Amino acid sequence: MDQPITKQRARGRLSREMIEDAAFEVIEREGLSGFSMRKLAAALGCEAMSIYHHFPSVAHLHEALIDRLIGALEVPDTSLPWRERMRVAVDDFRRIGREHPAYSTFIVTYRMNSPTCLAWLNGIIGLFKDGGFDAELSARLFRAVGYYLMGAVLDENAGYSRGPSAVNTVSDEQLARDYPNVVEAGRFFGAAEFDKTFELGLDMLLDEMERLRDGADISRMSGKV
Repeated sequence: MDQPITKQRARGRLSREMIEDAAFEVIEREGLSGFSMRKLAAALGCEAMSIYHHFPSVAHLHEALIDRLIGALEVPDTSLPWRERMRVAVDDFRRIGREHPAYSTFIVTYRMNSPTCLAWLNGIIGLFKDGGFDAELSARLFRAVGYYLMGAVLDENAGYSRGPSAVNTVSDEQLARDYPNVVEAGRFFGAAEFDKTFELGLDMLLDEMERLRDGADISRMSGKV
């Protein structure tokens, strides 16, 4: 069955944008491990060499895909309160994972060192400095928030949301009898609860950051972080 991108390709000349659009479609359909230039070419209705004319390697293609996603993000405007700017920045990145679930594992583990990505990272680190933190705490808090955010993106798209990994699962009866705490907590693990859980953790992080800032004890804490 023809894919939307294939129909577009039949009517016009191959472009970088069309290749990127098709790549996202193929990745979401086949999974990251099932993605290949051959499958991408099939979706576009062309030969693989036509793709290599635009992207010399798979690495070049992935760089373009990441740049496209990250380049669309904006550092929140300074007219907003600092806490709101942080929340917008975090939510924007998390949204990318939700829009590209099969690609999310690649996104969060990709080392962002292209000019496009560095510009975004520079602005986000600057948000911490705007919050009144010195260079060390800005870096460490940036990393701490990143740990939380990337873990959430992975869990929401490649973790429990995909069901059990174990081959030897237990029956509902055994689960209720032997693992009551898991059963009780399980109703809060579903996708419908992701937002509430994420917001709880994010508020805790922001509360602690503001406590550090407003406590006028940043220099002492910096040495302990």
